[in-house]
Amino acid sequence: MGSKAPRGEFAARKLVAKRKKFRWSSREYKRRMLGLDIKADPLEGAPMARGIVLEKVGVESRQPNSAIRKCVRVQLIKNGKVITAFLPGDGALNVVDEHDEVIVEGIGGPRGRSMGDIPGVRYKVIMVNGVSLKELVLGRKQKPMR
Repeated sequence: MGSKAPRGEFAARKLVAKRKKFRWSSREYKRRMLGLDIKADPLEGAPMARGIVLEKVGVESRQPNSAIRKCVRVQLIKNGKVITAFLPGDGALNVVDEHDEVIVEGIGGPRGRSMGDIPGVRYKVIMVNGVSLKELVLGRKQKPMR
């Protein structure tokens, strides 16, 4: 018998244990089981997070495009981490001010990374002071005074 795998009627337990051991050589399995992606994620695995706008910034887009993408630096309320979030929509920068409370979510890039030509920006703003950013940009709603 040249096979390395245990055979026989009562070999199931051994086969399961062996498979379990060898799964650790897979990078994706290891990262998932050790929770490395969640530990490194400022949102800590949550789909959205609240934060306070610290400043408005312009991020230059990558080649071959040439533009300044409007973003904001946001300090998350739950852990104090500072992230950069993109403002989607024409004129969205005029709606958002410093010290506004915003809700951010992932931008939807590949494997939780940045989207398109915006380098290093993984999040986008979806709400400002409890009102949808899209509604504010389209002029359907007014931003509440705080």
